[in-house]
Amino acid sequence: MKRSPGSLAICLLLLLLLFLFGILEVIASANRVHENNNNNNNDSSSLYWSTAKDEVDLLSKPQAQQEDDSDSDGGFSSLEGMLQWAIGHSDPAKLKETSQDVQRLSPTELKNRQTELKELMEKLKMPSDAQLMQIALDDLNNSSVSLEDRHRALQELLILVEPIDNANDFNKLGGFAVVIQELNHPDSDIRRIAAWILGTASQNNPVVQRQILELGALAQLIKMVKSSSVEEATKALYAVSALIRSNVAGQELFYAEAGDLMLQDVLSNSSIDIRLRKKAVFLVGDLTECQLENMERAELPFFSSHIFLKSVVDQTASDDLDLQEKALVAIKNLLHLRMADPLVFKEFCGLDCALERMRQQLHNLMSDEVLRDYAMDMESLRGEVELIFRRKLGEVTQVPT
Repeated sequence: MKRSPGSLAICLLLLLLLFLFGILEVIASANRVHENNNNNNNDSSSLYWSTAKDEVDLLSKPQAQQEDDSDSDGGFSSLEGMLQWAIGHSDPAKLKETSQDVQRLSPTELKNRQTELKELMEKLKMPSDAQLMQIALDDLNNSSVSLEDRHRALQELLILVEPIDNANDFNKLGGFAVVIQELNHPDSDIRRIAAWILGTASQNNPVVQRQILELGALAQLIKMVKSSSVEEATKALYAVSALIRSNVAGQELFYAEAGDLMLQDVLSNSSIDIRLRKKAVFLVGDLTECQLENMERAELPFFSSHIFLKSVVDQTASDDLDLQEKALVAIKNLLHLRMADPLVFKEFCGLDCALERMRQQLHNLMSDEVLRDYAMDMESLRGEVELIFRRKLGEVTQVPT
């Protein structure tokens, strides 16, 4: 049964008061001993013990040997913090009643309650992200762990590696090597989540991209894109894209592993799940953009392959506007390349017909109040692609309106 904050506060405060009354008992005992000494020696100049005005004063006095808790992993870092929280969430009447109950406890009962308080504080401490990642990795390294627990450990890591600081620390724990091993697991869902983790951690993170690439994960991920499981293939392509985005070294390795042919196979098969085709054409747009930003690099023959170019243009025939938009971005970048041959785009790929078909489709969508703005943005992009295409052909200098 879930406790309310007020109920939990009373429990905490009870334990705290038990602990504090134990301290007060020790102080009072010491005071009595001192008073006896005063009576025996009649020395009014002796030092004396002083009890605090209340529990908060006791806790708030600085201790010479106080432990630095600046590296606390979470939870209540001190008794003072716990006491302040408990008082703030307690009912005054119940607080008074609890205090009276505590005073009736025997010394043995007080000691037992103090032990309970110490154990409770340990339980309330939350482990750090690094500790949670290590716990999950320990489970993955345990060959006898159940499939369910292995799945749970990967799901936890998927969340933990998302913050960039955690992603950067993950390799220090040997985490990426462990996750990459899971890419070979016989269970498809385990492989899917492992790929997802690698993609999430490497998003816009050159340091992590390099670490994962050096561990040799790219080749296995490219193979996984061909999986019969759409979910596994989609996450694998997501990871591939994240690993090589804006990463020249990663892209060179991608081509060396025949990643370009993998993209062509995905885009050439219209029966492949549309999510996979979206990721593939998006990656084409990213690769061509990187090529345009690094003009000193030799353009790959892949970018002028007739079959490949047609597979990209064919994505504009889809009814999915998102896929059409991604295809237009890729086509625009391909047309900007030095080796782009507009006649191939026209005669082999049928780009002129594809653009006209899209123009008519978008014109019809503009009558839809919900889709009008998006259709207008799409038409602007489509018109830009047509203008580049016509200029390449040398037919016109302006698209007719």
